[in-house]
Amino acid sequence: MIFDTHAHYDDEAFDEDREALLASMKDAGIGCIVNVGANLETTRNSLDLAHRYDFVYAAVGVHPSDSAELNEDNIELLREWSEDGRCVAIGEIGLDYHWPEPSRDIQKKWFRRQLDLAREQRLPVIIHSREAAEDTINIMKEAHAEEIGGVVHCFSYSAEIAKICLNMGFYIGIGGVVTFKNGRKMREVVEVTPMDRILLETDCPYLAPEPYRGKRNNSTYIPYVVEEIARIKGISKEEVERITLENAKNMYGI
Repeated sequence: MIFDTHAHYDDEAFDEDREALLASMKDAGIGCIVNVGANLETTRNSLDLAHRYDFVYAAVGVHPSDSAELNEDNIELLREWSEDGRCVAIGEIGLDYHWPEPSRDIQKKWFRRQLDLAREQRLPVIIHSREAAEDTINIMKEAHAEEIGGVVHCFSYSAEIAKICLNMGFYIGIGGVVTFKNGRKMREVVEVTPMDRILLETDCPYLAPEPYRGKRNNSTYIPYVVEEIARIKGISKEEVERITLENAKNMYGI
């Protein structure tokens, strides 16, 4: 059974066939999915999906690109939502410096605040970090994120940065990029990451693995990621599925 630890099935890309696609998951070997909030609206939608499907769970949080919408009232709303029994994490939160807005100061402020929320609620965090490795690591250290726990999802940095995250007890989220022809850096990350620290994810509808690169991603494509991890690690695909399932259950407390 496969656990997709990071998906966005509330995205408009799934509007035409969402129900049929989710209904097909169990037959495709997908046992659990965490649908991850990126702003207040998608967080609300993620909880709704989690209440409609018994194999879907939700993460509540605001992505750095949407962090300008946050204020203390909204943090209290996230706190309320995080107490829902279908919520298993705070996320996705973090830093994204690819675009100039919101400002880095705004992103950092609300990254710290949502880390605080996760600590208060005793939930793991799902960290998004893009072109912001140094600041992400520094804030994680300042917040003693090793006491909170979680995953650096859609990991995009070097094996050296992965080791820093691993030393803080974090999991590394591995998705379709590991199958790309130009995904050498990601394969190096898999090489240095112990199997008991790897999580499978899609980040769908984005980042579909080969041979579907450029198309809409979904959880049924994860076996291509499993196959590549198995090749790198020199173990069976069944072993990859078994270990990553246990990893996800342990991190999310399911």
